[in-house]
Amino acid sequence: MAHIKSGGTTKGNRDSVAKRLGIKLYGGAKVSNGQIIARQKGTKFHPGNGVGMGGDYTVFALKDGVVNFRDYHGDKYIDVV
Repeated sequence: MAHIKSGGTTKGNRDSVAKRLGIKLYGGAKVSNGQIIARQKGTKFHPGNGVGMGGDYTVFALKDGVVNFRDYHGDKYIDVV
């Protein structure tokens, strides 16, 4: 019989893998068709002119150009000009 009680495993010491969300290309950056501009959960940024949005809210370019951010009625939009 042991003299000392053995230590148990640590509970709650787990963490999830980071999802790498955020802006990938900032304003003024050159972008090509299909390139990802922002990864997000929900519509923090809305798609504007020349920009599309995927099913997981990924914002991507629909044409070649330059990235531009703008505010419209309190919402943030991303355009490719």
